Amino acid sequence: MGLHDIHIPVMLDRCLELLGPGLAGDGAIYVDGTLGMGGHAEAVLGRFPHARLVGLDRDRQALGIAGERLAPFGDRVTLVHTVYDGILDALGDERAGAVLYDLGVSSLQLDEAERGFAYAQDAPLDMRMDQSAGTTAADIVATYGEGDLRRIFERYGEEKLAGRYARAIIEARKSAPFTRSGELVDVLQAATPAALRNAGHPAKRVFQALRIEVNGELRALERAIPAALAALAVGGRLVVLSYQSLEDRFVKRLFQEATRSTAPSGLPVELPEHAPRFRLLVRGAEQASDEEAQRNPRAKPVRLRAIERVRED
Repeated sequence: MGLHDIHIPVMLDRCLELLGPGLAGDGAIYVDGTLGMGGHAEAVLGRFPHARLVGLDRDRQALGIAGERLAPFGDRVTLVHTVYDGILDALGDERAGAVLYDLGVSSLQLDEAERGFAYAQDAPLDMRMDQSAGTTAADIVATYGEGDLRRIFERYGEEKLAGRYARAIIEARKSAPFTRSGELVDVLQAATPAALRNAGHPAKRVFQALRIEVNGELRALERAIPAALAALAVGGRLVVLSYQSLEDRFVKRLFQEATRSTAPSGLPVELPEHAPRFRLLVRGAEQASDEEAQRNPRAKPVRLRAIERVRED
């Protein structure tokens, strides 16, 4: 199976349509803040022959694969090992015509069992997107107290049984530390009331919460969206693909703030300096078509939001 078969870019045509107007000029910069295996980036570089890519990813393995895939584009490609909130450092003094954030776990990370992201496959309990540094999921379940485990399961997994699962983990680790994902899955399944065992896999939300905590995903997103907006040139566009409600609500709020007038209430006329600096490009959040979701199941939960800079600060 080839790379193009295992990695199908989500909502590709719509992303190209929305990003395109920001890439019309010679030398316009496209920032792919979550490069992954380079599917969106390859399509952008092919569609807009004068655009340059700055591709960011915290996963060195993904950068290596993307580098091979994008090699035909030569010096139009610059790859940077960093989290997506590092966009301003990666750009330096330059401004971007288009930015894409395709959030969440990548196809590469999900499909490689040994990374420990998938609860359906037994593997080392790792979940780090950057395997060269940082705390693993095994570290978290070994060291966090019951209250902290409950907090992340509730906040990042929206798990109703967060307290029950946290207590079960604390009790189980008294006997032996968790080292593999299968061990954690067994404890979660045993702690799930029989009446709820058919209401989705009990590990799904806990694994999501652990992944977000391990990689600091929401903390990075909180910094990344304002940084991306600051990086846009006038006419530049930011597209964000979210795969969970937590991320999408966060992006929605930041976009609403960015497109709001700063005029004090009660002014009869909005002065130019109070006009919004950005405008929304789509109404609400767009979803993948039924046809795409059937062809590529990973597109089913996606929510797309897009914004354009219309004036300088």
